[in-house]
Amino acid sequence: MAPLTDAKRLVIKIGSALLVDQTSGLRSNWLKSLAEDVAEIRARGTDVIIVSSGSIALGRGVLGLPKTKLALEQSQAAAAVGQIRLARAYEEALTPHGITTAQVLVTLEDSEDRRRYLNSRATMETLLSLGVTPIVNENDTVATDEIRYGDNDRLAAQVAVTVGADCLVLLSDVDGLYSDNPKVNKDAHHYDVVNEITPEIESQAGDAGSGLSKGGMKTKVMAAKLATDAGCSMLITLGTPNNPLTELQNGARSTLFVAQTNPHAARKGWIASMKPHGTVTVDVGAQEALNKGKSLLPVGMTTVSGTFGRGDPVAILSTAGDQLGIGLSRYSSAEAQAVKGKHSKDIAETLGYEGRNVVIHRDDMVI
Repeated sequence: MAPLTDAKRLVIKIGSALLVDQTSGLRSNWLKSLAEDVAEIRARGTDVIIVSSGSIALGRGVLGLPKTKLALEQSQAAAAVGQIRLARAYEEALTPHGITTAQVLVTLEDSEDRRRYLNSRATMETLLSLGVTPIVNENDTVATDEIRYGDNDRLAAQVAVTVGADCLVLLSDVDGLYSDNPKVNKDAHHYDVVNEITPEIESQAGDAGSGLSKGGMKTKVMAAKLATDAGCSMLITLGTPNNPLTELQNGARSTLFVAQTNPHAARKGWIASMKPHGTVTVDVGAQEALNKGKSLLPVGMTTVSGTFGRGDPVAILSTAGDQLGIGLSRYSSAEAQAVKGKHSKDIAETLGYEGRNVVIHRDDMVI
C-alpha cells in the first residue's frame, strides 16, 4: 500500500466505536496494538498525527449518561471528563515505545481564522520536529454548533491539510466506499481506487453511521475531497481488527482516494491566489536569501506599507518596487513596522514581548 508505506507525514483518524466499547469501555488491547503499528511507522522516519474521537464516549460512561443523543451541555461535560482519560490512554499505550504524546484540542474556528490556523500549524510543526506524536481532538468542552466540525472525518482532513500530510487513513467500521450500503445491498460494488471524486461518487455516499460515531460515508467522502485537493491521499479501511495499520499494509481491503496534486504545490497555489493586504520592501541581501529559499527576517525589511494582521497575505517588493512574491505575515503591520531592520535578538526589547524570529516563513511564501 504505497501511499501509506511511502508517506513522510501520516494522519490517522480513529472513531469512537473503534476505541470505546459501549459496554466494557476503552478497548485497551486494541489501542496497544495500534501503538505497535504507530511505533513501526515512526521507526521508518514518518511523522504521525492521530486524530481521535472518544472523549465523549469515555466520559458518558464514567458519568452514567444515557447512550442516546445528549444535550450540548451533557456532551461538553462528558468531554471534559473523557478528554483526561483519552489523553492518558494514548500516553500509556505509546510511552512503552519511547513515544512522547501531546494533546491538541481544536475547533472549526481554529482553521477558518487565518491567525489561529497559523498558530495551530506552527505548534504542530514544532511538536513534530521534537519527535512528538500529537493526539488531536475537537475541543468539545467549549465548541458550540456554530464552531464545530461535527465529525472527526473532516477534522482529520483539515489537520492533514494544516500539517501538509501526504497520507490520511480513516480507520472505520467499514472497509471502504461502496456504490450502495453493503449491509442492505449484497450486490453493492466496492471501490478499490477513486481517482476523482465525481458527483456520482458523492451521490453514492450514504449517511449510515455506527452507534457511537457521528460520521457516515458522506462525511468521509467530504473529507476525501478536502484532503485530495490539498495533495493528500486518503485511505478508508476497517479498523476493528488488532494492528489495523499492519493489516492495511499487508493488503487489507480498503478504498484509496488519489491525491490530485502534492501538499507543497497545493499550499503554494493557495497562497499565490490571495489578494495582498499590504506590502513589505526588502533589501538586496534579503532578496538574494529569498531566492535561495530562505525565510524573511526582520533585519531584511526596509519599508512596510498597508494595514494587515497576523496571518494576512502581504506582497514582497524589491528595492526597485518589483513584486518578488507573496507570503503570510507572522506580524501585524504595526509590529512589522516596529521590527523592520532589527536583528532577531532585538525583537523582544523592541516590542516589549517575545516575537517570531521570522516575518514570513519560507513555507508560507511564494517567490
